[in-house]
Order: sequence, then structure tokens, then C-alpha cells
Amino acid sequence: MKILRDNGLTIVLLLATIGTLVGMLFTGLRVYNAELAEHGGQTVTLASYLLSGHFLSALFENWESEFLQMSAYVVLTAFLFQRGSAESKDPDQPSSQDKEPALDEDDPAAPLPVKLGGMARSLYSYSLGWMLFLLFVLSFLMHLRQSASAEAVEALLHGQQAPTIGEHLFSAQVWFESFQNWQSEFLSTAVLVVLSIFLRFRGSPESKAVSDPHSKTGA
Repeated sequence: MKILRDNGLTIVLLLATIGTLVGMLFTGLRVYNAELAEHGGQTVTLASYLLSGHFLSALFENWESEFLQMSAYVVLTAFLFQRGSAESKDPDQPSSQDKEPALDEDDPAAPLPVKLGGMARSLYSYSLGWMLFLLFVLSFLMHLRQSASAEAVEALLHGQQAPTIGEHLFSAQVWFESFQNWQSEFLSTAVLVVLSIFLRFRGSPESKAVSDPHSKTGA
């Protein structure tokens, strides 16, 4: 079917997301109930765990790092270069991504903000980076809230006072949770940028052609 061919990448990635999310839910439930039982707490159902801070904190913690990685990658590749990488623009050649959008405002196929011009076009010109950054901020706030909720449950199990969200924001715990994911995202992106200089994957738009020299920059 044409719709499957044209949207196969998105469909497969969404199915992989759902599959791993289900795996995370069931394995997380077992881990959480084991922790509760160890401290004399009452175990929870799958539905209750789905809304728990333990599950949602881990979920948004991962989303947060992914959106940070993507937003940083989109912005940095607009201004910085890595010669020879398939993930970089060529520093010596003009790029189609840098083309002035006003030149195409009369093109009937151009997106509506381009045709409107002015503020609409300016905002649209950087909309991908802004949207990814907004998703990062929202995910971070949800991570903070749910992490505080998980910490509150942990504190009650140990007979301690539950921290407020403000107290949790300035605790080492929430930043440890964030930094351990942020560093891995930046590292994996750097590895992809460098490896794409020397290695290939035939057919992938993230790779140069197999016969391209290592010095060629851009896919």
C-alpha cells in the first residue's frame, strides 16, 4: 500500500515506541512492587502504576533528554560544521537550508507562513528548533513533578517528610537523573557525527554514498 510505503519510517518508529513503552510499564511494575513489598508497603495494580511518579518520572526523564538532544542538534548544525561528516553542512559550499525563504513566497507549493511573510515567516523559519525546545521544557517540568512525587512515596516508606517540588528542584536527585541522560544523548550524537565521516550505511539518508571520499561533507 502506498500509504505504508510513504509513511513506513514513522509507523515503524511509533510501533517500536509503543512496544518498548509496554515493556517498560510491565517491568517497571514488577520493580516498583518489589520495592514496596521490601519496605512493607502495599503493592499497586497496573492501572495505578501507570499514573505513579515512579513510572511517569522515568518516562519524562527519557523524553526530556531526547528532546534536548534533538533541539540542540537542529540548532548547532545550523551554525557549526564537521568537515567530512554526513550530518554537517559543507563549510565551503552554500547550503539549500540557508536559502532566503522570501525568494519563494510566490511559489504556490510553499508553506503558508512563507507566503504570508513578516513575523509568520520569521517564526516559521526557526519553528522546528523552537518546538523541540518547548517539548524539552515541558518534559523537564513533568519529570520534575513526577520525580518529586516518587521521592514523596520513597520518603513516606522510610518515615520521612516528603519534599516539596521546590525543594526537589534544588536537590541533587533530580539533576542526577537529568545529567545521566543528557550526557549520553550528547555523546551518541557526537559519535554519529564522527563515525559518518568514515563509515557508511548504503541507502540511508544519514550516510554518505558508499563510494564518497571521507572528505566529502553532507549526505
